[in-house]
Amino acid sequence: MPDLQGNRSGEEEVIEYSNIEIMALIKDRIHSSRDRAILRNRLVHGHTFDQLSEEHHMSVRQIKRIVYKGQEAIFK
Repeated sequence: MPDLQGNRSGEEEVIEYSNIEIMALIKDRIHSSRDRAILRNRLVHGHTFDQLSEEHHMSVRQIKRIVYKGQEAIFK
């Protein structure tokens, strides 16, 4: 059943952020300069996990962990 905003119960509302808002959230909530650079390049500039892995000399698995944890911290 829809609620007052037209959402169905249990569905999350999708919120869109501008690149400027994302960069501000990264700056405010991510303390590691390396992690800030990785998140900025992934979320704002659209770099792939493979590109980030090569740029930062880390495994794709490590990059994904940083991105997923960072997104959780930024968008919670």
